[in-house]
Amino acid sequence: MEHLIIEASKSTPAIHFDPEQHLLSIKGQSYPENSSKFYTPVFAWLKEYLALPYLKNIIIDIEMSYFNSSSSKILMNIFEMLDESAEDGKSVVINWLYQEDDDTSLECGEEFKEDISTNVIFNLVEIPATRFK
Repeated sequence: MEHLIIEASKSTPAIHFDPEQHLLSIKGQSYPENSSKFYTPVFAWLKEYLALPYLKNIIIDIEMSYFNSSSSKILMNIFEMLDESAEDGKSVVINWLYQEDDDTSLECGEEFKEDISTNVIFNLVEIPATRFK
């Protein structure tokens, strides 16, 4: 399976999915004009990836400095797909990375964590604010 790499733009995050390392990364801001259109290849790739018979462990790093409500719904749909995989016996770890002084991002991470089943390990990971500067 090939890597999925989508470079960041002003309104869309960088997306790097590495099937060999089982590492999925979404980083940046997400407020595309059409969230559904932007994320369609992400869902297609993820669906194919999660169906791999040898897949056992998945790590997802989400580092979003800003996202709009439609992107929030997209993230929740991604989390639900991952939760279903965890229900099927795969080990799924989601790392929600947030800036130490970004209470909004922390609160969003806490809300996502509450909404996801206990099948997934959801970590809230504080990172230094200087990382974004």
